[in-house]
Amino acid sequence: MTDHSASEPSDFRAAVFHGPQHPFELCRFPRPELLSGEAIVQVECCTLCGSDLHTVAARRFGVTPTILGHEILGVVEQVSETPPVDLQGVPLAEGDRITWSICVSCGQCDRCRGGLPQKCRQLSKYGHDAAHGRGALSGGLADAILLRANSAVVRVPRELPDEVACPANCATATVMAAFHAIGPVEGMRVLVVGAGLLGLTATAVAKSRGAESTTVWDPIPERLRLAERFGADRTAVASHFDIVLDFSGSTEAIEKALEVADVGARIVLVGSVMSSDDLRLNPEQVVRQCWQIHGIHNYTPADLLDAVEFLRKHHQTYPFAELVSATFSLAQIDRAFQFANDHRPVRIAIRPWIDEP
Repeated sequence: MTDHSASEPSDFRAAVFHGPQHPFELCRFPRPELLSGEAIVQVECCTLCGSDLHTVAARRFGVTPTILGHEILGVVEQVSETPPVDLQGVPLAEGDRITWSICVSCGQCDRCRGGLPQKCRQLSKYGHDAAHGRGALSGGLADAILLRANSAVVRVPRELPDEVACPANCATATVMAAFHAIGPVEGMRVLVVGAGLLGLTATAVAKSRGAESTTVWDPIPERLRLAERFGADRTAVASHFDIVLDFSGSTEAIEKALEVADVGARIVLVGSVMSSDDLRLNPEQVVRQCWQIHGIHNYTPADLLDAVEFLRKHHQTYPFAELVSATFSLAQIDRAFQFANDHRPVRIAIRPWIDEP
């Protein structure tokens, strides 16, 4: 481990969230002493996910105090004597450009062994945990984070723009988990409900994997026009569908989508991550139609690998970089959330040290 005492800061800034109706507090946290398998990662860019906005607006529960932000792209600043390794088994080194899974799993419990590490019984999550103790620096709204041991890390190609790479460990990886659940889509009629970042990404994935047609539903006309640039063939019902992907979380929208699910349809629910009304679902219809219904929450390390690779191959085919509408510094964090609430962009970015206007 390199001696950084003379060349690196002894502490880092972070925007701490204390609860709805409270402004963020810009605090300083000491540089943690690294244990085996850990690293200090400079935050190059962090995009704000919908869950961050929902937490600040009290639409979802979040522990406090916390450092929000989990869609993070970073550069390794310091590694422990026994450095972390990426998902290819290669040790990290200073200067590596990386992303990592939101979820840190134990790898030993029954869920981890059963293929659900994202539901580990000892699960912790970047950008979600309380900002206490030596592990406080775990969110992207900071100068740096402590990369924990056993994190699922992927190196990010230099040609992938920051704004494109940031959501890889959230929206893109979650979409990959959904497609892993449904299997091949070549020649299939796909319905995507909701044209936020997940829905737009799913549209591009379906198109790139040879779907016969991809239809997108969203109540916002601008989002539908955007969906066409991500490969949508239609934005209105034209037929029944072999695959239904819901990213809206709207009970009404899901019920409408089920009305046009064909025999043998594969149905994946992703967007229902907050309290909602009960879904009206007739069991006989599920049986007679031979539907397969999957629920997806979080993702596995393999999905993160697929996400980075998909963006590497297709980021120039689809306008992912244009989905970040504005960029703010860490000192402008309250203004950033206000902008996101007022304008409802697909994404905005936080770069800790950009010059303020």
